[in-house]
Amino acid sequence: MFLEKPLSEEINYSDLQTMLKGLLSGHRDFLINSSQLTAFLFDQLPNLNWAGFYWMRDQQLLLGQFQGKPACVEIPIGKGVCGTCAETRQIQMIEDVHAFPGHIACDAASNSELVVPVIVDDQLLGVLDLDSPNIGRFNQQDAEGIAGLLDIYLQATQVDQIKSIALN
Repeated sequence: MFLEKPLSEEINYSDLQTMLKGLLSGHRDFLINSSQLTAFLFDQLPNLNWAGFYWMRDQQLLLGQFQGKPACVEIPIGKGVCGTCAETRQIQMIEDVHAFPGHIACDAASNSELVVPVIVDDQLLGVLDLDSPNIGRFNQQDAEGIAGLLDIYLQATQVDQIKSIALN
């Protein structure tokens, strides 16, 4: 029998940062690191049903590397939680996505969401999106912890590759 993953408030983001640094060491490729980060988050964080990137392209968010069920391919800026994150450039932590005006339901099983903007040199490159089937799954510790993990990813990744894809 496997042990259940810890509850959100029991997550040790310091340990996760150390693990992620090791996982990404020696690889600067955007595709490899993006894929590794989404798989890492999906595996290490409890109560997720989706973890992935949406990248800016043609003035909208387009689906990138992810773990979970198939997802929405295009999200307009300002629409849904991801589009709102892109528009405001602020972390969006939504306790109940069904109460969020304009929520885009890619997976009806998702009930809460945490979206962190991917910003490099003051340019929005995309968003990192986490979904949970649990209402109220995410808290401030998660928001700060995921932002810290995203920073490690950006430091370990050749961001010019992301810019060449995301800003075209």
